[in-house]
Amino acid sequence: MITELAPEIRKFPKIGPDQEIKAARVPALRRVVTLSNGGEPSPSSMLPWERFIDIGTMNSSPAELREREKTLECYDAINIQYTSGTTGFPKGATLTHYGILNNGFFVGEGMNFTHHDRLCIPVPFYHCFGMVLGNLACVTHGATMVLPSDAFSAETVLRTVEEEKCTALHGVPTMFIAELDHPNFREFNLSTLRTGIMAGSPCPVEVMKKVISDMGIREITICYGMTETSPVSFQTRIDDSLELRVTTVGRAHPHVEARIIDPLTGRTLPRGTAGELCVRGYLVMLKYWNNPEATREAIDPEGWMHTGDLAVMQQNGYVNIVGRTKDMISRGGEKIFPREVEDFLYTHPNVSDVQVIGVPSRKYGEEVMAWVKLKPGETATAQELQEYCKARIAYFKVPAYFKFTGSFPMTVTGKIQKFKMREISIKELGLQGAATIRTA
Repeated sequence: MITELAPEIRKFPKIGPDQEIKAARVPALRRVVTLSNGGEPSPSSMLPWERFIDIGTMNSSPAELREREKTLECYDAINIQYTSGTTGFPKGATLTHYGILNNGFFVGEGMNFTHHDRLCIPVPFYHCFGMVLGNLACVTHGATMVLPSDAFSAETVLRTVEEEKCTALHGVPTMFIAELDHPNFREFNLSTLRTGIMAGSPCPVEVMKKVISDMGIREITICYGMTETSPVSFQTRIDDSLELRVTTVGRAHPHVEARIIDPLTGRTLPRGTAGELCVRGYLVMLKYWNNPEATREAIDPEGWMHTGDLAVMQQNGYVNIVGRTKDMISRGGEKIFPREVEDFLYTHPNVSDVQVIGVPSRKYGEEVMAWVKLKPGETATAQELQEYCKARIAYFKVPAYFKFTGSFPMTVTGKIQKFKMREISIKELGLQGAATIRTA
């Protein structure tokens, strides 16, 4: 069996209720900074940490607190985190104290966090990215949280990093792209940045390279996971080679098992073979809230969470995400992973962002389509991009359709909704007839 089991945890020899309590009592964050849109301190919108702690002790005596603690277990549900709805209606992933606290700790370890770090968090707190990779990574390491604004602004993030001397920065790929493309990007001093996380959706290789070279985030890491796994199961290391950090999602986190299976048979595949990624361990959700059928579809009887992502595990345990099982394009029998076409189009000098989908075709079943966002001030035509592709990638991977756009359909957390892109494209291209053709 090709199963990747991460090494022993260093600080908690055993993970259990006692260790959970200790984890919760590590030094708290030193300060919380919140900035208004104009960059000015806005103390009225936040409570100082000391005041927050005081409120927790004002209405309950130590004896009452101990009694309350007796009714709780670390395996109890603490959060019903709704998925982002990238492929349809959101579902309520029911997460535990045990899962999110330990996951936040391991994420912080992956960035080598200490109480000297200052993390800029432009991602929302109601999402696992902000809640676990942001809040809990900081709380479990005594690091400072810096909140740039109440809604994402590339300029505000850049200014905040400079003024607050942040050592770390989180974001989804579209956020980093917006920061890199900002017309005044070169005017900001980002020299204090050391690490951070790019996650939330597939991280383009060319964007990762620019984050390292142009933003100077030399120890940037990629995290891979899903809401249902608290959320991180894989992460690159800060001392990984550049090649590994820009082309893989790293290795399994401590105490996480992973395997690649054939989506049709469920059999474990050899390393180097693409299949569905499954993970198992403390991080897997309890269930989808009030949705037992969806729970059974996601978590098998052996406790494996089926991610729905297509991945390849290398011989060294590093994993490449090559697409979604639902996003894979079948063109005349040829299987195409949108990710590889996207990564290629990112190499075009005029392309800022790109998303590839499959659209219906009477002749081939599906055709490849690319939604392209160009860099400010740059131009390109569909024919030019097709010629660029024809000289460098297999003919069947060359997009038959291009749509130039200023934005993509997204969830509020910045994840691309490809099912909506497909719906829009079918309507705009007049492919409703092809979409109704039934196949065996």
